[in-house]
Amino acid sequence: MPIKIPKQLPAREILEKENIFVMDDERANSQDIRPLNIIILNLMPEKERTEAELLRLLGNSPLQLNIMFLHMATHESKNVSKSHLEQFYTTFTNVKNRRFDGMIITGAPVELLPFEEVDYWPEMMEIMEWSKTNVTSTLHICWGAQAALYYHFGIDKFELGQKCTGVFKHQIMDPTVKLVRGFDEEFLAPHSRYTGNLKELITACEDILLLSESDEAGPFLMISKDEKQIMVSGHLEYEVGTLAEEYARDKKKGIEACMPKHYFPNDNPEEKPIHKWRSHAHLLFSNWLNYYVYQETPYQWE
Repeated sequence: MPIKIPKQLPAREILEKENIFVMDDERANSQDIRPLNIIILNLMPEKERTEAELLRLLGNSPLQLNIMFLHMATHESKNVSKSHLEQFYTTFTNVKNRRFDGMIITGAPVELLPFEEVDYWPEMMEIMEWSKTNVTSTLHICWGAQAALYYHFGIDKFELGQKCTGVFKHQIMDPTVKLVRGFDEEFLAPHSRYTGNLKELITACEDILLLSESDEAGPFLMISKDEKQIMVSGHLEYEVGTLAEEYARDKKKGIEACMPKHYFPNDNPEEKPIHKWRSHAHLLFSNWLNYYVYQETPYQWE
């Protein structure tokens, strides 16, 4: 089944070329089913790229999804046009009286700042508090996951000695949990961040289950005991070339750039990386949509 997105959204053309089933309002309204309403708080600077990455994974599902994009009213985005935000995004004020079946909160390039120094942190806290009663399940990615651990569970992040970037091996700690159903015992996933969370603090929290970790990259998949908050410290949604572009961008800025580990063939940036995490990215998103959104959300919100 398809995802329903605006007809003029740039990501639509990308997805259609990949034979991902998308539809617009006219066709969706002709179907007599109850679609799932998913809201995406996109905090990434390159919003159009993140839109395509997430919609590609959400579209690989037997469920019909209504997608809405949210941006921060208290922050001015510099890497996306104002017209794009006005046409395809809304703000929290316009949705706070609504209920959603699922929500995604992306990463953001603010991880070296204390949470309280992020200019939109008050709005972020309001959204996360609202999600506890107005969203069936929320999937948090990278900085979004760190923000959730901090706000919901009091677990702060810490600065790493150097950037954690690359494609790392991960292990499943409890294969019986529905979120990792079908996962291999060992799988690969990309990371790109300057901060992390201590495993000891996560495992000591009675309200969180640690589902997957990496010897090199640390905790990866975490879920709250009530299954409403899911935290992913890495970027399974990344395209194969995203880490390479980030590496090139860091070098261009003149900062000390860390070459992504286990990413370029023969550790040669001139060689094209191979996509080795695609299947588990699709599996994570389909498991989330099926077991934590579709199977749990009411047919009609009260």
